[in-house]
Amino acid sequence: MSEVFDFVAGDLPLLISVPHDGRDLPSKIRDRMTPAGQAIPDTDWDVARLYEFVEDMGACMLVAKNSRYVVDLNRSADDEVLYPGQLVTGLCPEHTFGGDAIYRSGVVSEGEQRGRVETYWRPYHEKLQQTLDAMCTTHGVALLWDAHSIPSKVPRLFDGELPVLNIGSNSGKSCGADIESAVAAVATASDYNAVLNGRFKGGFITRNYGKPSKGVHALQLEIAQRAYWNEGLGRFDDASAEPLRDTLKNMLIAFLDAAKK
Repeated sequence: MSEVFDFVAGDLPLLISVPHDGRDLPSKIRDRMTPAGQAIPDTDWDVARLYEFVEDMGACMLVAKNSRYVVDLNRSADDEVLYPGQLVTGLCPEHTFGGDAIYRSGVVSEGEQRGRVETYWRPYHEKLQQTLDAMCTTHGVALLWDAHSIPSKVPRLFDGELPVLNIGSNSGKSCGADIESAVAAVATASDYNAVLNGRFKGGFITRNYGKPSKGVHALQLEIAQRAYWNEGLGRFDDASAEPLRDTLKNMLIAFLDAAKK
């Protein structure tokens, strides 16, 4: 059993990656953090719970155990900027989305950052790559769905209220056009407002692993948390989650069906 991730194997060429729902904070890191940092407010709350249904579909699921404040698995190991000109949250964040300091003093040194990459970042990405490679060998294709959520309003990151379904394909580079269109069509026809390659075009995972020419198609879905999470009370909302799960399942079916054509 890994201390870095949970993994569920499936028989479909579909992997659901959940890099930001982890809550663990190693004591040597937690002890240096502010109360704001220890509260891990920027967690993609209960995304793994939201997607539990994919196990019955036969999909693989990879879920991080550690908080994104330990190391952000959706950033490159060299901390390359994803969205030039916009707020940079970083590989080892030092401020919350709201601007609060995560650490009581000091910063994460380059040496500590490298250590976190080796201990927490690399095992997740090695498992991700191994799973996609195995799918390509078995099925001739691999489909990667990077699952995220975020509060509906984060003024430091974007203006106004975020649409519910934010699909990213790195502007079409990480996923075949027909496959991307099939998924987007389901989202657009749903009861939720949806956008393709808007504020969120896909992070490192989508951009790095999506290689349509090699049979690997990757999409990121950033969900506004109001669709399944009571943002005022800070808890999962089963009544809202059920219809959203139906839409997510239909999007994933479209993802799979389009890849067969």
